[in-house]
Amino acid sequence: MIGAIAGDIIGSVYEHRPIKTKNFPLFNDRCTFTDDTVLTVAVAEAILSGGTYVDSVRRLGRHYPYAGYGGSFSRWLHSDDSEPYNSWGNGSAMRVSPVGFAFSTENEVLRQARMTAEITHNHPEGIKGAQATALAIYLARTAHNKEAIRSRIKDLFAYDLDRTVDDIRPFYSFDISCQGTVPEAMVAFLDSNSYEDAVRNAISLGGDSDTLACITGGVAEAFYGTVPKKIRDKVEELLSADLWEVTTAFCDKYR
Repeated sequence: MIGAIAGDIIGSVYEHRPIKTKNFPLFNDRCTFTDDTVLTVAVAEAILSGGTYVDSVRRLGRHYPYAGYGGSFSRWLHSDDSEPYNSWGNGSAMRVSPVGFAFSTENEVLRQARMTAEITHNHPEGIKGAQATALAIYLARTAHNKEAIRSRIKDLFAYDLDRTVDDIRPFYSFDISCQGTVPEAMVAFLDSNSYEDAVRNAISLGGDSDTLACITGGVAEAFYGTVPKKIRDKVEELLSADLWEVTTAFCDKYR
């Protein structure tokens, strides 16, 4: 989960200033957590407390009203109406990483991922993006190799994962859809040799950088087993106390 949050923070600088290189400083004084982190922590909080995803997302989301939410989500967040709005956006995938770490069977991971998505993103592509992300994390942390992860995600979700970062980068641009974000984030992980390399791959695509790196970072943490201490320490420094408290409680329970 810290891997997803770190990806969001590192990518935050490049969300509206996309780059096409892996050669960039991991952190600078403009790095911050965004809605990706707030909603990831909200999902973790719901899992820890046994509460509902919708209640946790609305509570934490309203507590951080300026985290950078999309327009449709922001209207939902501040409305009295909690019905979903059929979104296919990548917001369902960016917040789902705790599910991949917390649940112990593939079926339960897929069921819980659907539940996290459906509170807002009940479009089939929104559900698919959340499920693919959570399942990749589950497979990565349960000792599946990259080819097994690639094969399972391809078979179940029909994503094109037979590409490299170098194949994607020249032609890729900003994309907020699940179908235009999740496969690319998966390739960024599959084409990496470390957690940091995976995040650099994701950001170098030049798209929705914080969300790409958030998705990639969760899978990479699960696969490589940890987030480097220098990155974890920076996450602790930049997170607010309440978000860090939930994050560490979740990581301690589902280490």
